Amino acid sequence: MISDLTSVTALWGGVIFLGIYHGINPGMGWPLAVSAALMERKHKAMPRALAMLALGHFLAMIGILLPFSLMVVLIEWELEIRVAAGILVIAMGVYLLINRRHPKILARVHPARLVLWSFLAAMAHGAGLMLVPIYLGLCAVGADEAGHLAAQSLMGNTITMAFAVAAVHTLSMTVAGGAIAVAIYMWLGLKFLSRTWFNLDFVWALSLILVGTFGIYSAYSGH
Repeated sequence: MISDLTSVTALWGGVIFLGIYHGINPGMGWPLAVSAALMERKHKAMPRALAMLALGHFLAMIGILLPFSLMVVLIEWELEIRVAAGILVIAMGVYLLINRRHPKILARVHPARLVLWSFLAAMAHGAGLMLVPIYLGLCAVGADEAGHLAAQSLMGNTITMAFAVAAVHTLSMTVAGGAIAVAIYMWLGLKFLSRTWFNLDFVWALSLILVGTFGIYSAYSGH
């Protein structure tokens, strides 16, 4: 029981950590929130921009997690689904290591359409995929539990979990990214941003590989 509680706590910690990590990454959009506040010369433009970025990110997370929430109902294939998800995440990480170019479609989206931009950015960078192994770990159902859980009930639980994971993750991302945006806008300024700009593309790709590997390990170890 204590072991199970520790595993669940660690998985939720992973959801929050990835949210903070995504929020820190400039590629998820916090510079656009700074830009919106500077262009409109209004403080309230920043929280509005952050809210739109958060909505787009949340929709991307749900768009990735919901299909997996439906597959979790196939209890007899739970291990195979989790391993396949891990391999998919690793493959995305390897692809991003090989292809360092940013998706051209993001440059074609008008800066004012922050919800759409955030959705596409999260999809293109595999942000939602990064959550899948952790989500499947939270949804894992033991063989002794499967017998008294009807498919409809199980599906309802996994869909609810998908929304919970997406919401907690997006909140963590918004708080982390928002804190950086506020600090730059209020105190540090654009000169600091230009001098200290950091690119996490390489680290991001390695993170996908690491999370995918963790997902496969946790599936085989029964977590």
